[in-house]
Amino acid sequence: MGEIKVADSKDLLQVLWSGADVLRGKMDANEYKTYLLGLVFFKYLSDSYLAKVYDLLNDATPDSLEEAQDEYEEIMKTDDAEDLLEELKSSMHYTLAPDMTYVSILRNAKNNAFNREKLQAAFNRIQESDELFNGLFADVDLYSNRLGTGDQKQSTTIADVIKVLDGADLIHAQGDVLGNAYEYLIGQFASETGKKAGEFYTPHGPAQILCRIAMTGQENKKGLQVYDPCMGSGSLMLSCRNYSKEPDYIKYYGQELMPSTYNLARMNMFLHGVLPENQHLRNGDTLDADWPTDEETEFDAVTMNPPYSAKWSAAEGFKQDERFMDYGGKLAPKSKADYAFLLHGFYHLKQTGTMAIVLPHGVLFRGAAEGSIRETLLNNGSIYAVIGLPANMFYNTSIPTCIIVLKKHRDGRDVLFIDASTLFEKEKKQNVMKEEHIDRVLELYNDRKTVDKVSYLASFDDIKSNDYNLNIPRYVDTSEEEENVDLKQLTTEMKDINKAIKEGNARLMEMFSDLSFASAEIENAVRDFMSGFEEV
Repeated sequence: MGEIKVADSKDLLQVLWSGADVLRGKMDANEYKTYLLGLVFFKYLSDSYLAKVYDLLNDATPDSLEEAQDEYEEIMKTDDAEDLLEELKSSMHYTLAPDMTYVSILRNAKNNAFNREKLQAAFNRIQESDELFNGLFADVDLYSNRLGTGDQKQSTTIADVIKVLDGADLIHAQGDVLGNAYEYLIGQFASETGKKAGEFYTPHGPAQILCRIAMTGQENKKGLQVYDPCMGSGSLMLSCRNYSKEPDYIKYYGQELMPSTYNLARMNMFLHGVLPENQHLRNGDTLDADWPTDEETEFDAVTMNPPYSAKWSAAEGFKQDERFMDYGGKLAPKSKADYAFLLHGFYHLKQTGTMAIVLPHGVLFRGAAEGSIRETLLNNGSIYAVIGLPANMFYNTSIPTCIIVLKKHRDGRDVLFIDASTLFEKEKKQNVMKEEHIDRVLELYNDRKTVDKVSYLASFDDIKSNDYNLNIPRYVDTSEEEENVDLKQLTTEMKDINKAIKEGNARLMEMFSDLSFASAEIENAVRDFMSGFEEV
């Protein structure tokens, strides 16, 4: 065995991002992200598969995937092939024929013999191997006109991406290097995609605040259960790993409405090394029908960044739905589902857990049904903290947003307000919260006390006297007192200025009097001009 080259995160990012260059001119980022992330994931599955083959045969890691490919091709010609495939199916949950591996397909691409049908067959084999992979590559349309006009151009585009990704060593990437690289790609696509990015990505700053708050006091818990009913690419749930002492035992429960985003979350889980038995992900409408409803239905940490002020049915039947029935017979209005999402997440929170959700500021002060729901939550002591974030943080909106932190059955009904609206740095398109900003918010959150112009610990009486309005400026006064004006000094300054003006005008008149004129018309015009200064 030679020395194994460990994948460098910077090199890996450069190679993966180069794959985007092949596609960038052909379609927008929201479309080509599906191709690149899908092909990266296929390479990961294929390369992992070959590494497992080599390990089973030699009890070692291969020096190169080509070496593993050669051994796989040889053993598949022998009587041991069937036993090997059974072992692979048991441990990997999928199998690939030798000519379906990334290495085999890459060889053909390099020899100008790339065959889309073979790649599609590989996708199909994986998807049909286990329910875990069902429909995973459904969005990677190898026959789309977006790849080019005609079979040849379309095939060439895919072959070019496959050749570029050859430089990405996904097997020897240590720790979370691969998962972090995938997260980086998702973030880059979000930046390029703009408003559509709201479907799948929560920016780093708000994501870290949400997760650190949700994990506070639960860092040492083994078998922690995390829930995100609007999971997007799964980034929020996966960020919770960073704050756990037992990250390998976390169980993830997530739901996502958009099929393509749901598939992205599933890929993201695998690339972060989450075991299949710890992934509980579902493609569905969170508000339409409750999920999960069997076995585990309450979770230690609930993190949410739902679509803001989305429409929903608000049908009468929801008044008998356990998620929404304890709030005075009121439902979130049809035009704004914000509280429907909040109550769904809160319903699934354990008595000992913490929930953190991002919503627009309107939920803090709007009246009618929303005001009634908010009052019930406050009377129950369910709202623990409100954190105002900077404006222009999210790709899908420039409006300011807030984080609401909720807990069940706690002592007291006080609410901590934090104004973090100035904790950011301005970058090209978005405002960005750096690590020092995130740390400052967590420091204020954990200290839980009033700090002038930054935070305020409001008693329940404070809130009641404000008619249950949680608008942050009612509690955190960020206004600055104007400086006192010294009238005596101002009078002296005005006299000095007037004196200087008169002296200047006098000098100017002297200069005008020395002028000679080419005509009477010019002389009259100049004298009219001079008269304006004589009146000053």
